[in-house]
Amino acid sequence: MSLKDRITEDMKTAMRAKDSARLGAIRLLLAAIKQKEVDERVTLDDAAIIAVIDKLIKQRKDSIAAYTQAGRQDLADAEQAELQVLQVYLPERLTPEAVAQEVAAIVAEASAELGRKPAASDMGKIMAAAKARLAGKADMAAVSAAVKAALEQR
Repeated sequence: MSLKDRITEDMKTAMRAKDSARLGAIRLLLAAIKQKEVDERVTLDDAAIIAVIDKLIKQRKDSIAAYTQAGRQDLADAEQAELQVLQVYLPERLTPEAVAQEVAAIVAEASAELGRKPAASDMGKIMAAAKARLAGKADMAAVSAAVKAALEQR
């Protein structure tokens, strides 16, 4: 069963259970997937759907921070509930240690390719390689922090 089919089945289950909070979050996710499919005129595969979910999760985290800072805990709680529903559809995330190992390997490959130790100015190139390898497997903010740490060590 594809991820999109699983999400659709979960929507039907939420409808039957009259779970309006979960249903709203799932409908939001399906609408974002449909919008991406219409914009790009393609049918999204599981990897592309995970990218959409990652984007929605990032938006929810940003909203939670903004609402908390503004003293609107009710809205922050609503966003947190949506965040929890969305996180169910992500694959198992890499541990911080595994992310650090992957980043170290990517930095080593970049070092071999460049013929020198990568500098902070090479972060964009390393992040592009990290995003290609770790998209959907790790939080990209954590990957960015690991890349910065790895470049500072060199």
